[in-house]
Amino acid sequence: MRRVYLDNGATSFPKAPGVVESMSTYLTSVGCNVNRGSYDISFEAENIVYETRELICELFNFPKAENVIFTKNITESLNVLIKGLLKAGDHVIVSSMEHNAVMRPLNSLQKHGIEYTRVKCNILGELNIEDVVSSIKPNTKAVIMPQASNVCGTVLDLKGVGSICKEKGLYFIIDSAQTAGFLDIDYEDLNADAIAFTGHKSLLGPQGIGGFVISDKLSDEITPFIEGGTGSLSDEEIQPEYMPDKFEAGTLNIPGIYGLNASLKYIMKEKVSTIREKELYLLEHFLEGLLNIPNVNIVGKKDLSHRTAVVSIDVPGRDNAEISYELSSKFGIMTRCGLHCAPSAHKTLNTFPRGTIRFSFSHFNTMDEVEYTIDAIHKLLKKS
Repeated sequence: MRRVYLDNGATSFPKAPGVVESMSTYLTSVGCNVNRGSYDISFEAENIVYETRELICELFNFPKAENVIFTKNITESLNVLIKGLLKAGDHVIVSSMEHNAVMRPLNSLQKHGIEYTRVKCNILGELNIEDVVSSIKPNTKAVIMPQASNVCGTVLDLKGVGSICKEKGLYFIIDSAQTAGFLDIDYEDLNADAIAFTGHKSLLGPQGIGGFVISDKLSDEITPFIEGGTGSLSDEEIQPEYMPDKFEAGTLNIPGIYGLNASLKYIMKEKVSTIREKELYLLEHFLEGLLNIPNVNIVGKKDLSHRTAVVSIDVPGRDNAEISYELSSKFGIMTRCGLHCAPSAHKTLNTFPRGTIRFSFSHFNTMDEVEYTIDAIHKLLKKS
């Protein structure tokens, strides 16, 4: 059976050329730790890790390589930032499009005297900046928001949010899970204090590697989430305060960093704008095809303005999970069905608790795959 992978919003496949080879080179020819050895191949590994920090700086227009922190994924990154920053009595602002990587930590922290305001987006997933302003309280400490919805693909106006945060003296933390590698993200232009990222989605790298970039000001406010050996200040039993050691206790996922290094180099070579144009080209034809199928509701925006290459559909009168299963079992088309770890977004989009069938494209997909998928949806819905 033919295989068509359209679940890149969950994790990208295939990975960028060179990722497997880079990881294999480390595992078969290098293999050592970093910051723990004084031999040549250890220095070689350290150089790759540092070079990867520099590539992240280039990707986000971020000024300090030592303030690029590696974690195992963006969920860990957001937990480090949220739980390390917020104290009893603090208030934060989020949007109604948040992923559970933000909402679950915040709901857990409510038991410790931390509160949040959820700014409601509209039925298209769009954010009204004035609603952010009106949500600010005297004890508001930070604003935490995704750059784009993982359910409907709508891109939020984070530049406007960043301007407000700068004016009001609030920390601004950005979740770039759905946008890093797809949008041109400028740390300075967004007035961000931290941008959390993951390697395995649009950065086209392996699972198990993510991280965040962070300002000195915000770093000074945050208590490390995990403490332990760093290979530095080994004569002391307290965590180093300098970067990146403050947030990188224990052995890093060095094979993952080697893979991320290769994927970032691929993205820099291809250019983010070129990748985005290809994905939106495919999405445009997919949306046109969906609009010609009766009884299919496109969730959120129906055009290409301010969106990623993620689209969700709902089929009233049918079980979305059944349709998703039949797309896979009968046509080999891989999608994701359900609530996508974002119940608040689904409530905003009026798709809770049914959920949606989500299609998410990579620039490795083809127009033939788009047409094949449209035809498959036609055939499945015709029989009903």
